[in-house]
Amino acid sequence: MAKNSLPQIISPSEQYIKEVLRYPLLSKEEEFELAARYWKDKDLESAHKLVTSNLRFVIKIANEYANYGLKLMDVIQEGNIGLMRAVKTYNPYKDTRLITYAVWWIRSYIHDYIQRNWSLVKIGTTQAQRKLFYKLQKEKQKLDHYDLETSPKLLAQKLGVREKDVIEMDQRMQGRDISLDAPLKKGDDDKNTRIDFIADDKGNVEQFLAEKEEALMMQNKLKEFEKTLKERNLFIYKKRLVAEKPMTLQAIANKYKISKERARQLEEKIKTNLKMFLLPKSSHNRKQKRQSLRS
Repeated sequence: MAKNSLPQIISPSEQYIKEVLRYPLLSKEEEFELAARYWKDKDLESAHKLVTSNLRFVIKIANEYANYGLKLMDVIQEGNIGLMRAVKTYNPYKDTRLITYAVWWIRSYIHDYIQRNWSLVKIGTTQAQRKLFYKLQKEKQKLDHYDLETSPKLLAQKLGVREKDVIEMDQRMQGRDISLDAPLKKGDDDKNTRIDFIADDKGNVEQFLAEKEEALMMQNKLKEFEKTLKERNLFIYKKRLVAEKPMTLQAIANKYKISKERARQLEEKIKTNLKMFLLPKSSHNRKQKRQSLRS
């Protein structure tokens, strides 16, 4: 059999790109007509054509994030969700091409995906940290390209941030989660993985899973509790009880034109209600029964 008669083996990403390129680009007039149809009548066929004709741009943007160590197809899929969100909210009467508007949504979804999957520990919790995460990676690549030393001091000067912030973010990025199934040494006959050298301690595993399940249940409970709160109490709960940097009582008092003492009382009431909400149902019912007997 001739060598060139064998079927060509291509990767899933190459196959996907091949499929995407089958969809032609739209002219400005065609795009406006489809977008206007979807804007007015929510015509799904028009929305589908708008999405498919712009998928190639998502691939181009996703490739900018190839050095983050995540699967390209996963990054592309997140970008596609961003594109679909853009189509849903795109206003064709603002004289802006769809892709110009969609770029923000595509990048936003890709950024969020990278943040969620880079590490089990959040890389950046504030907007400034998230910006630094992406800028630092890009700046390091630029300096590497020119064979310049990527020292924290130089990076800090380039990015206009404190050297301390660069060092801290760099440490977080280097401390990325490692797969336990990955081999200890690359290109070695030794097939041992990291998990082979971890002691099998059943008790600890069970405890870990129990704690994880308990944490998830608590998270769901807190979401349920939020639904019971009205506007003012919900604001106090979010800004005082669960906020990373709690708002001062005085600031809350000023917002709602109440005294600081009143704001404190409202906070205490929310705490009490939360404790009651988190009690097991049987305990909660017994407590209510005792209160009714007293009254």
